[in-house]
Amino acid sequence: MKIIGVGCGPGLITEQAIRELKKARIVYGSERAIELARPYLVSTCSIKSIDDFKNLSRLPTASIILSTGDPMLAGLGYLPGEVIPGISSLQVATARLHIPLARVSVVVAHGRGHEKGMADTVAEVKRGKIVFLLADPKFDVDELYSRLADLADPVQIALCENLGYPDERIVVGNIQSPPKTSAALYSLVIGEF
Repeated sequence: MKIIGVGCGPGLITEQAIRELKKARIVYGSERAIELARPYLVSTCSIKSIDDFKNLSRLPTASIILSTGDPMLAGLGYLPGEVIPGISSLQVATARLHIPLARVSVVVAHGRGHEKGMADTVAEVKRGKIVFLLADPKFDVDELYSRLADLADPVQIALCENLGYPDERIVVGNIQSPPKTSAALYSLVIGEF
């Protein structure tokens, strides 16, 4: 089994991933991941859309499983088999904002752990880290902003929507005037940067 990161948007796939996709015979992935990989798949490749990610470890060993972004950033890198990295939303966001990765702490609140994600974000910002927060449409951004407003230090917030897509949008604000989400596909960069 191979787990291949297809990047967080169009054109953000690595040459190594492209080489592997061109040899693929059976591929599994979300609709979004499939669309990012489709230009590199041969016509004889069997493509299977998946919505339930609970039983992926039971797929045939010759399978390729697609992961949006990079499989090791809140992705499918936990599965057995070779992992081929992709360009993640973390990499794109920090590059666009000129923030060194060494200053960043990653917090995942995508699909699970919203309360823990909020608590971890506040704790990391208190430690002086810049937080890259992967969230989802159900994440209560206003509640997070309320908790961050209680901090003594100034806090900047960058809202990163649809990274790598033509409608990419990055809005930088502060805790007094935080950016509001308008897309389902977003992340936040929080701290002093």
